[in-house]
Amino acid sequence: MKVIMDLCVVPLGVGVSVSRYIAACEQILSEAGLKIGMHAYGTNIEGEWDEVFQAVKRCHEKLHQMGAPRISTNLRLGTRTDRNQSMEDKVQSVEKILKTSKE
Repeated sequence: MKVIMDLCVVPLGVGVSVSRYIAACEQILSEAGLKIGMHAYGTNIEGEWDEVFQAVKRCHEKLHQMGAPRISTNLRLGTRTDRNQSMEDKVQSVEKILKTSKE
C-alpha cells in the first residue's frame, strides 16, 4: 500500500542545534529510495507503507547511535485506494484553485 507521510523527528537531550541529526535522517530516507521533500519543520515522504516505516525505524536507530537519548516523532499520513496520487498532485490541486481564484 502506498503512503504519503509528513515526518517530524526531534532528538531530545542533544543541545539546541539538531541539523546533523536531521541530515542523518534525510540521508537514510534518500538511500531507501523514497521520494522525499524536506521542509522547514519536517519531511514529506512518499512510498510503500513497509518501506517508509522501515526507514523511519532506521532514523530512530541512527539518532540513538549518534547519542540522542530520546526522540520525539510526529507522523501524519494518508493512504488512498480510489486513485494513485503523488505529493506533487496534492500541491498542484491546491495551486490550481489558487490560480483560478486570482483570475
